[in-house]
Amino acid sequence: MPESARTDKWLWAVRLFKTRGIAAEMCAAGKVRRAGHLLKAGSTPHPADVLEIPFPEGPGVRTICVGSILQKRVGAPEARACYEELTPPGIFAAQKTWHAARLENPKGRPTKKDRREIDKIHGFWD
Repeated sequence: MPESARTDKWLWAVRLFKTRGIAAEMCAAGKVRRAGHLLKAGSTPHPADVLEIPFPEGPGVRTICVGSILQKRVGAPEARACYEELTPPGIFAAQKTWHAARLENPKGRPTKKDRREIDKIHGFWD
């Protein structure tokens, strides 16, 4: 196991962010914190560090404890073993509620599937 890795690369490797670019953007925006201090993308996380990371898809902050350092992206079970989740379960429940609310109230034009559902409700030629 390597002794050091960039923060953005580690966040991507343990699958907390979908891409390394998103992880780097979150670090650059000052949203990733270690012990209340901003964490830059090039800094090194150490085992036993407690990190506060925002959810990329919505509101809320996830708290994790670094277990081991990875430099390459690995499968989900291996990645999950490299950190400990300290986030209270209520945060995940709030995240699911937020996603459900977004799906109920979509923004923008209806998709083709939405249009078909609307036509079924209102009738095709009404």
